[in-house]
Amino acid sequence: MVIKAGTTPRIKTSKKKTVVHKEKTVDKSEFEQTLLDNFVNLQKVLTNIAVKFDTLSDQISKLLQLFEISAKSFAEKSSESEIEGESLDKLDTLLEQNKTIAKGIMLMEERMRTRSILGNQRVNEIIMSKPLPKV
Repeated sequence: MVIKAGTTPRIKTSKKKTVVHKEKTVDKSEFEQTLLDNFVNLQKVLTNIAVKFDTLSDQISKLLQLFEISAKSFAEKSSESEIEGESLDKLDTLLEQNKTIAKGIMLMEERMRTRSILGNQRVNEIIMSKPLPKV
């Protein structure tokens, strides 16, 4: 909010309380610092998201390995104890679904990273190309 010279603060009234909005002037350096702080915070959030996607993809990979080991073990035991083929088909279907989910998450992570990189480039272009408004 910006207070212009010679003006008084606006008073907003409601049924419950009266609120006085004081507008303050923001000089160019404060504006640039706020913009820079917001940009740094955005980068921290995007980095945090990327780290969490990495962790999630690692966990899904481990889960996928567990399912593969279980399917192999189950297949070995099935030949010994003659387990129905229906159960094997279900395990194969489950294994394929997990692979599909893992691929989807990896694609989402890649997309988030490219968006992050493109977003950072766009912000840099905007910052460098447009002069800040005069206050």
